[in-house]
Amino acid sequence: MMVKNSLCRFSMALSAISALILPTGCHHKDLLYEEPDDRKVIVVFDWRDAPDADPASMVAYLYRADGLDYYRYILPGRDGGEIKIPAGAYTAIGLNSDNIDWAQYRGEDDTESIEILTRDATELAVSRLRTLQLPRAKEAENERLAEAPGMLWSARADNVALPDEPGVTYVTLRPSEAVCHYSVDVLNVSNIQSLDGSQTDATLSGMAEGFFDGKQQPSDQKVTMPFLLTADRTSSSLHADFLTFGECPDSRYPHHITFYVCLTDGSKRYYSVDVSSQVSDAPDPRHVHIVIDGLELPHEGTQGGGGLIPTVDDWNETDINIDMGT
Repeated sequence: MMVKNSLCRFSMALSAISALILPTGCHHKDLLYEEPDDRKVIVVFDWRDAPDADPASMVAYLYRADGLDYYRYILPGRDGGEIKIPAGAYTAIGLNSDNIDWAQYRGEDDTESIEILTRDATELAVSRLRTLQLPRAKEAENERLAEAPGMLWSARADNVALPDEPGVTYVTLRPSEAVCHYSVDVLNVSNIQSLDGSQTDATLSGMAEGFFDGKQQPSDQKVTMPFLLTADRTSSSLHADFLTFGECPDSRYPHHITFYVCLTDGSKRYYSVDVSSQVSDAPDPRHVHIVIDGLELPHEGTQGGGGLIPTVDDWNETDINIDMGT
């Protein structure tokens, strides 16, 4: 069924029940009804590029070639389904729609501007310190702190023609992963027993803010993304796995990992290391493995200080100036 622009929010609540059409643009409808010239279309998602993908639902955008309207359909499951839409020429964009816990959208009214990004990161996960009051990595002082994304699959199909003749038209979209898998290993952590808890906070600077689904590329705005490291006291190491949108296109921004460490005596210390070459020169930019060999924490009881007071002055800085490879 066709829903006018003012009913978009209500329609989104029904998306788990059926496929819904949310047209926008200069043609506003006052009633809920099907257009008499709507055509039956079967949207098919071809998962050959991501055979293990398991989204709970998918969204298909159909943008008219004349730029006047676009239509948004929520389809349960990963395989697609039947929709009804006026005949004409379109550009189709598909992505998973089960990402409402982390995703934000902007620029949905145009194929070149539709973008998915993440919310502001307002506090660190372990220490609960407010991010606005944290010391920042060099050259990243003005970057927005943005949450890391969840899984995202995306696809685009151009020159989609829906004829006036009766019958069924098939539209195939071929999604692939639109996010990058990052892992971090910090080896030979001295005095790891002085770490307060089993996890610690860190951030990675210079990363792409979002992903343009129409352009099928990361955005050109850089942000800093927090992530969690888990300690292995037996091997004196820290490890993390998280997702990003990768690097900004056509740019080599500096990338620093900054560790925000809370110690058992209540003091805090932050460490910064330049990992630019490990990110930018990674053999596979979709699967980036960063290795830092050597991180020296203070001995237990050697640091003064009280509780976790979230001010920059309370942090003691150690700057690691070399980019440590494998």
